[in-house]
Amino acid sequence: MKDGSILIIGIDGPAASGKSTVSRLVAEKLGYVYVDSGSLYRGMTWKAVREGVDVKNTDDMIQLRDRSNWEFFVENRVVRFTIDGEDPGSQIRSEAVRERVSDVAAIPEIREFIVSQLRDTARFGDLVMEGRDIGSVVFPEAQFKYYLDADPEERARRRHQELVSREEESDVNKVLNSLQRRDAKDSGRKTAPLQIPLGAEVINSTRMSIDEVVAHIVSEVVAKRN
Repeated sequence: MKDGSILIIGIDGPAASGKSTVSRLVAEKLGYVYVDSGSLYRGMTWKAVREGVDVKNTDDMIQLRDRSNWEFFVENRVVRFTIDGEDPGSQIRSEAVRERVSDVAAIPEIREFIVSQLRDTARFGDLVMEGRDIGSVVFPEAQFKYYLDADPEERARRRHQELVSREEESDVNKVLNSLQRRDAKDSGRKTAPLQIPLGAEVINSTRMSIDEVVAHIVSEVVAKRN
């Protein structure tokens, strides 16, 4: 930990497990750069929806990938990007994107492209990166790996509250059904399925607060990196 090399903290887990909030706070407390890997898949999905491309048509999606120009930068210690000069912003959180992103993420050629972009973000310095295959595919050599999980009902409650806070219509039962479909797609895809990375510590946050999870991870990193 003292050789000056880039330090990577990979936090994986299913949708609405709390990994985004935890990762942002861990990065903030450690002074690292935060990377939301899912935002890249959602960005590609946003671009497809915007241009009317069928996300289930692999050839069309590959063509979209090849003609799109991505630029990455760091703002307030968060990696952000533009696609063809446009910042998709909060539009990547729309229902249209949420319901299609698993199909996009299942395309091997899209995953290959995004994994390459994610690895390149190490040029920005020490990272906290969250996603579904960070510790298993993107950075299998990461010094710290965590798999953050929670019961499906708790995850649905959290996502429901998140949607309500953004003044979006939400029904907790529909959210639960959507998460279960997402879990099935993410775990069942042939390329880089959602799984617990080798060597990762599993944290079940069902009965833990965000602050408790963050404190646990930060204390471990601080203890081991010195």
